[in-house]
Amino acid sequence: MSKRQLKLGANLNGVGNSISFWRHPEVPTDASVNLAFYKEQARKAEQGKFDLLFIADGLFINEKSNPHFLNRFEPLTLLSALSEATTHIGLVATLSTSYSEPFTVARQFASIDHLSGGRAGWNVVTSPLEGSALNFGKGDHPHHSLRYEIAEEHLEVVKGLWDSWEDDAFVRDKASGVFFDSAKLHTLHHKGKHFAVQGPLNVARSKQGYPVVFQAGSSDSGKDLAARSADAVYTGHETFEQARAFYQDVKSRAAAYGRQADEILIFPGIGPVVGRTEAEAERKYQEIAELVTIEQALNYLGRYFEHYDFSQHALDELFPELGDFGSNSFRSTTDRIKQEAREQGLTLRQIALRASTPRSNFIGTPEKVADLIQHWFEGGAADGFNIRTVVPNGLADFVDLVVPLLQERGIFRKEYEKDTLRGNLGLDVPVNRYIQHSEAVRGS
Repeated sequence: MSKRQLKLGANLNGVGNSISFWRHPEVPTDASVNLAFYKEQARKAEQGKFDLLFIADGLFINEKSNPHFLNRFEPLTLLSALSEATTHIGLVATLSTSYSEPFTVARQFASIDHLSGGRAGWNVVTSPLEGSALNFGKGDHPHHSLRYEIAEEHLEVVKGLWDSWEDDAFVRDKASGVFFDSAKLHTLHHKGKHFAVQGPLNVARSKQGYPVVFQAGSSDSGKDLAARSADAVYTGHETFEQARAFYQDVKSRAAAYGRQADEILIFPGIGPVVGRTEAEAERKYQEIAELVTIEQALNYLGRYFEHYDFSQHALDELFPELGDFGSNSFRSTTDRIKQEAREQGLTLRQIALRASTPRSNFIGTPEKVADLIQHWFEGGAADGFNIRTVVPNGLADFVDLVVPLLQERGIFRKEYEKDTLRGNLGLDVPVNRYIQHSEAVRGS
């Protein structure tokens, strides 16, 4: 076994991110609200010794939204159920800092962490869709930089609440009648620009300290937040060169904040399509691609641009010039789309179809997919990968055909090393800030 080990996550998304995935005969049409389906997928990922499974989320829909977005489980509720269906795999979900209260977030994730025996993770997002504000009565959707300012303070408050109790605070001595050591209970008393939270939290730390913090923004603001505060980063890049540049950027930013490179893990998202032959893999991809109409593709593309109506533009002319439009939503994605259209001279039709049924480089035989994963991993472009299902049975194909090759090459585990998410990711248990402060005072 090589010293550095690949990490793998499974993105479970019901009827899929593809707008027409649900129409395939092998896909359960109710998959997004089918607990048995999610349990089956979670157990398959655990069979493959994946580090974690990931449940994404959003807070605004309209009639043009993807079928999966229209009717899906609330992520933390789903993780609670999946914690009972699994034993080792990490459980990670998205929750917005723009439309949630720190105390509630801290309590929910700490509870999941205890229910699962230390396997919880929080994907910190700022909610890119402007329509989200309409569902929470908070006025206008915060602009991009403000959302990240809020997120930074929100995350700091949540971590402070997670440290409310020192690990040995609960004595529970029946003979003496002492339930807890009051000297080891700490009240936060946070008063900041965006939040005022007294604390303490009414949930203790778990055996992994507190949930693993993921971040999923690739803008400069997102990378800075990740470099300061996250344990891992979800990102997406089409080429090895782009992924390596992002990897080096985030790691160098983390170093500038006094962190070690291995304290933050980078997980590019990929949608592998695996076939025993190249032709079989291509057939699987085409079966999904052929289900998408151009009208659906335009709707899918529009979501990234604040649900912009692209039908007003000519399909076979160059992608329209949109200026800064989209900069307050999925900024890194919309910037990439506009850049690719401009540099490659792509039409609106080409961009829409590419966005709605993205064609991954990770398509082909198990050996080809394993080679690419190993190249990205060993070439400094990834610490692990977030595996999206883009064809029916895609996760099963990956587990059955690709994982054994990665194991044979000594870059991926054959058994779980630890019983917590932090342990399996190779991340240290965070030291309670109050213990750190006491030690610093004693040492001064």
